[in-house]
Amino acid sequence: MKVSANAPCPCHSGEKYKKCCQPYHKGIYPANAQKLMRSRYSAFALGLAEYIMSTTHPNNPDYTDAREAWRESILDFSKQTRFIDLKIIEFIDGDSEAFVTFEAILDHGILKEKSRFLKPENKWLYESGFFS
Repeated sequence: MKVSANAPCPCHSGEKYKKCCQPYHKGIYPANAQKLMRSRYSAFALGLAEYIMSTTHPNNPDYTDAREAWRESILDFSKQTRFIDLKIIEFIDGDSEAFVTFEAILDHGILKEKSRFLKPENKWLYESGFFS
């Protein structure tokens, strides 16, 4: 899915895509885990599988060296899901570990997760999530 740079950001921040998640999707590293989480939500909504893969920590259970199969799995999920809203419940920032609790409202239900992010080599990565 493509979105205009002037359209509302898919992460539902209220900002235009070009001022919110687009810079991250184009290669700027998010300054904190909450921005990474929002940009990953947008990436799923837009079918940006490469971004999802590049921002996933190797400890994550979904991480695999079978890149093409992983990419197709992400794209299938993105195509079959409507991303309706995103609500940040809690953000616990840290220097090398952070947590974001959020609710993703999808067409097939609400996903509530507490995500753990790690920052190896000065780049935030999604490490794991716990559903609640």
